[in-house]
Amino acid sequence: MEVKDRVRDILCYTRKPIDEFYYDPKLAYSMHLALEGEGGFQALNHNSGVLFARATENEDGSLNAKSIRDPHLFVMRDGTYGVVAVRIDGDGGEDPESIGKVLFFTSHDLLEYREEGFLAVCEVAVDRVVCHYDLEKEMYELCWCQSDQWYGAELENIECTGQKINGVKVEELVLPSVETEIEGAVAGNVISIPDEAAERLQKKLQSPRHIKTEVPEEVRAESREQLEMVWARALYSDGTEALKRVDWNTDNVDWNCPGVYEAEGKLHQDHFPFPIAEDRADPCITYWNGKYYFIATNDADKNHTLYVREADTIPGLVDAEEHLILDSDTYEYVGNLLWAPEFHEIKGELYIFLALTPEEFFWEESHIMKLKEGGNPSRREDWSEPKRVVRSDGSQLCEEGKTITLDMTCFFWEGDYYVVWSQRQFLPKDLGAWLYIAKLNADEPWKLLSEPVLLSKPEYGWANNHTFVDEGPFALPQEERLVLTFSSAAVDTSYVVGIMTIDRGRDLLDPENWKKGNYPLMTSRSVEGEFGTGHNAYVVDEYGDVWNSYHARPGIHGERSSGIRRVHFDIDGLPVLDLVEDQDVCEEFSRVKTKVIVG
Repeated sequence: MEVKDRVRDILCYTRKPIDEFYYDPKLAYSMHLALEGEGGFQALNHNSGVLFARATENEDGSLNAKSIRDPHLFVMRDGTYGVVAVRIDGDGGEDPESIGKVLFFTSHDLLEYREEGFLAVCEVAVDRVVCHYDLEKEMYELCWCQSDQWYGAELENIECTGQKINGVKVEELVLPSVETEIEGAVAGNVISIPDEAAERLQKKLQSPRHIKTEVPEEVRAESREQLEMVWARALYSDGTEALKRVDWNTDNVDWNCPGVYEAEGKLHQDHFPFPIAEDRADPCITYWNGKYYFIATNDADKNHTLYVREADTIPGLVDAEEHLILDSDTYEYVGNLLWAPEFHEIKGELYIFLALTPEEFFWEESHIMKLKEGGNPSRREDWSEPKRVVRSDGSQLCEEGKTITLDMTCFFWEGDYYVVWSQRQFLPKDLGAWLYIAKLNADEPWKLLSEPVLLSKPEYGWANNHTFVDEGPFALPQEERLVLTFSSAAVDTSYVVGIMTIDRGRDLLDPENWKKGNYPLMTSRSVEGEFGTGHNAYVVDEYGDVWNSYHARPGIHGERSSGIRRVHFDIDGLPVLDLVEDQDVCEEFSRVKTKVIVG
């Protein structure tokens, strides 16, 4: 008897917009996913979209935001997935560029999507579209509604050739009604997918939680110091794991007397209530010469000073004294806004990349400061004057007063130093903020080594929400790939963190080699009470743990303030930025014990 593969139902849907603070049209008009579970469908990805339409581009480079309505999900001939939808204007109105057309996407796993293009079906606006593959006919059946009349066509293949698909009138389609209690859901259709595919979606689109802890049943140790080298293995609901230090209680162990003893312990966890620093945005932490240093944009005084905190541990930074290292009055060419400082090490020396301006906002440009040899990062006099970052020939990156540069970050990858920054032309037309990349001259790190290359534009609805912005990049090198996270949308509750990756061995200066995520990693829906999460940076502590510092608002009208959270890594090794402390270490599984063999 043939055993059929287990399947689970999955619902695709959009959401009703709420308002400009919680969930507005550019977020609501995207495809969301929910999996069949106990009590009905369970929303994935914090009830946020996973598929967004790309913006279109004008001749001058500016973008036109786009969204989708009534997405319809179907299984294609080869077992992968297709989505057809009506493309609309970014805020939900009719899209003049899409008249008579249907937008078509493909996906191999419902996590990564490729926007294939348009299927031309008529000469008027399309109201709705559905599609499925008929196994018996071995044909796709595409149906669309125009002017209250349904039309259909049978297609051997679905291809965006630009040629019009000739349809014939069909009877009015009665589409199945789907009931769901998901907040704000406008239900689309339901399909069945293999259980393995559903499980992968859960692992990728739900925050993992700590479900078990393992330690060796017995260990040999001659001192407390040796026992402290024994770490626990925390197991998570998505099949991942993380090594954890243990705070061992050795009161019952006599290190001077050979024998077998039982030692109990608890998983070590540093606690960071949000926020760790009020009125501090764009935070960055570095580990330098055995100490940790924290720096951030100072919103408390409208961005006119920069302070550094120093501590022996990352938790020690929370209450550490602040030391002024730069203000708007020290140098004539500074004068006004000091933005987004970041620590970076280049050839063994410490630098701060920052943006500053002598005048108003439109003159903000990227600069670099160097710590003198043997200097202390928290001492003002140990830092050089800010020096403007320029092209390899010494010319300006862009025309000051018309185009600004900011949020420059630096990283080392496969033998070279690179910088990525955000650049925004305001005059003669505001084009929004775009990300650029270039090699850096490590001997003169205020100079580029190569010409700037456009890396990313804010093309998705989550990136152009309220304004067109890609900014705040920061690199996280991994063994086989480079991860680059960045922030997008307006610096309000819309602010989110997106992701780009590139495999080792590929040319970073070729934008085609980069893969951009369809949806952001961190949003106002990721962690309750934190709104407008963004502009993050990473630091690896002395134990090998990766920490993510970021800013968010404690409430929709709260001031930008800094937070920090351990970075977990999912089943694909990509960063998880929304793992809160009680999911990282569950109290139920936090206590461990082992037999200690002494002598």
